Amino acid sequence: MIYPALTAFYAALFALLYVGLSGWVVAGRLSGDVLHGDGGNANLEKRIRAQGNFGEYVPLAVLLIALLEAAGGGPTLVRGLLIVLLVARVLHPFGMFAPKNSPRQFACRGGGILATFVVITVAALALLRAV
Repeated sequence: MIYPALTAFYAALFALLYVGLSGWVVAGRLSGDVLHGDGGNANLEKRIRAQGNFGEYVPLAVLLIALLEAAGGGPTLVRGLLIVLLVARVLHPFGMFAPKNSPRQFACRGGGILATFVVITVAALALLRAV
């Protein structure tokens, strides 16, 4: 088993992105004077869900990719999965604030989550094949 250095680099980028999303939620709470929940603030709710969605999917995806890399998965596949995941997770919050049923909502929010699902699926299948 090899150390997943490529995934470790991207994991650090994902950690910084998560801290940024968390700060965005905190700023929304402070500006809206909301200590718990979303206080009925629709924009704060969207921030919370963007951060929560990131926290729900990214750890599993990164873990699968790290295991794939450690099992000897090709660097092109590993890097490709990580780049797609990074783009998907950057786009997703923009889609959360897009007008309902707009092209931006479908491209950013829908595309972001679909790309995340594809990354998880491909990483899982490749990992099953590698072990």
